[in-house]
Amino acid sequence: MCTSIVEIVDADGAGKGGDGWFALTHSVVSYDHPHHALFDDAITIDFVNRSLGAEARAAVELSLDSAKALSDALQRAIAAAEEEERALSGRT
Repeated sequence: MCTSIVEIVDADGAGKGGDGWFALTHSVVSYDHPHHALFDDAITIDFVNRSLGAEARAAVELSLDSAKALSDALQRAIAAAEEEERALSGRT
């Protein structure tokens, strides 16, 4: 099954590719045939810097269940980080 499920968001951070660390500009999340994972379809996450070319890319291919677990973990970590930031700034 080929899908047209693609989400692209701006990214501010760093990724590590074959040539070392690079600044990120975008994250691309898609659901389609993986290139390496042994699934029919996978959630693929690419962290990229378009201006640096194809070498500035870090990618993962996850099963749908693994992607859900990662999403849940991200939500928990973000909530905890926001609470920490509020505590550090003296806000409640």
